[in-house]
Amino acid sequence: MNDTANRPNSETEFARACKSIPGGVNSPARAFGAVGGTPPYIQRGDGPYLFDIDGNQYIDFIGSWGPHILGHRHPAVIRAIQLALETGTSFGAPTVAESELAELVVKLVPSVEKVRMVNSGTEATMSAIRLARGFTGRDVIIKFAGCYHGHVDSLLVQAGSGALTLGTPSSPGVPSGCTADTLVLPYNDVAALGTAFEGKGAELAAVILEPVCGNMGCVVPTEEFLQALRQTCTNNGTVLIFDEVMSGFRVALNCAQSRLGVTPDLTTLGKILGGGMPVGAYGGRADIMDAVSPVGSVYQAGTLSGNPVAMASGLATLQQLVKDDPYNKLESLAAQLEDGLLAAAKNANVPVQINRVGSMLTMFFNEQPVTDFATATASDTDRFAKWFHGMLDRGVYLPCSQYEALFVSATHTPELIDETLEAASATLATL
Repeated sequence: MNDTANRPNSETEFARACKSIPGGVNSPARAFGAVGGTPPYIQRGDGPYLFDIDGNQYIDFIGSWGPHILGHRHPAVIRAIQLALETGTSFGAPTVAESELAELVVKLVPSVEKVRMVNSGTEATMSAIRLARGFTGRDVIIKFAGCYHGHVDSLLVQAGSGALTLGTPSSPGVPSGCTADTLVLPYNDVAALGTAFEGKGAELAAVILEPVCGNMGCVVPTEEFLQALRQTCTNNGTVLIFDEVMSGFRVALNCAQSRLGVTPDLTTLGKILGGGMPVGAYGGRADIMDAVSPVGSVYQAGTLSGNPVAMASGLATLQQLVKDDPYNKLESLAAQLEDGLLAAAKNANVPVQINRVGSMLTMFFNEQPVTDFATATASDTDRFAKWFHGMLDRGVYLPCSQYEALFVSATHTPELIDETLEAASATLATL
């Protein structure tokens, strides 16, 4: 008997999910709100591929939104997780693995002298902001339009990522008092930064930014902007926070700060740090970090922080990156993809801009260079939606938003990039 008609598929599973989960998804970035249609339900991943429950295979350029720089199911990572599971999942007590991962982070990240593990990037940025305020005794913070730092009340103002994709860069439910001490400036605007410090310098606890943006699409900082940030924060006793949840260990083994040559006071991490498990961290100068309880008075805690399964996954991932050093390969593959996309778009007479740092890349359907929130949101999102579905139909899994970055993994090959570019040429020809 053929029971194909009774097997679950993405359409029926999404309808099922919508009955018990708001919008059918547990994170808005997974929804197809910006592009329309039904998201494919993934059954498994393997290396550079995803497979859905409908029997489709995709070349994956999301990698769980960044963590899988080694590809899906890397043997060393899976083995480490399995070994950790044999001892238990969580103890609510210290384990050696926490120190091992912390020591490796301190070794690899220029700004980090001490680090505290948490469970997500949102927890990391929330904690870093609280720490900066407690350390300085000041309240006001600066963020930049289009930078997304998780769903923290004080930072959910002109945010990127899913908030931008869904057309709600601020959120109901955030009291005005929570954002009263948040100043929002244009990214890459040195003059606006100077003006803000002239007016509020003595009140500014912290400046937080993505040193390589990924949440309004990949947007690259200018050297002048970064140098002004560092010098201005130093001159005013303001804590400079780099949100490297996305760029950390992605654009370079020693994170974006090493590649860009600017060292912040605090750094937030996630994504690759957990190798696919829920992990976040914040770390930085020892004198600042020692203000965190139980040494200092700035309170932060988490029952599952540093749990052995997540620590094992993250430690195996970072150790493998140190061992393999895949960054030259990643640079080459991403450059091949960038050059090929530009050529295909030119051949199809479709205006695009491509921003890339290492293995992070966004192709904006835009006639002008994208340098900030305003230029990013001038992109043609209708054309992007057609591009996305055309690529998905041709077996290439891309971010379902114009305002996200794609990621190349160490398991992609030049041949897979060529296959992707063939699909891109065919799709662009339809636009």
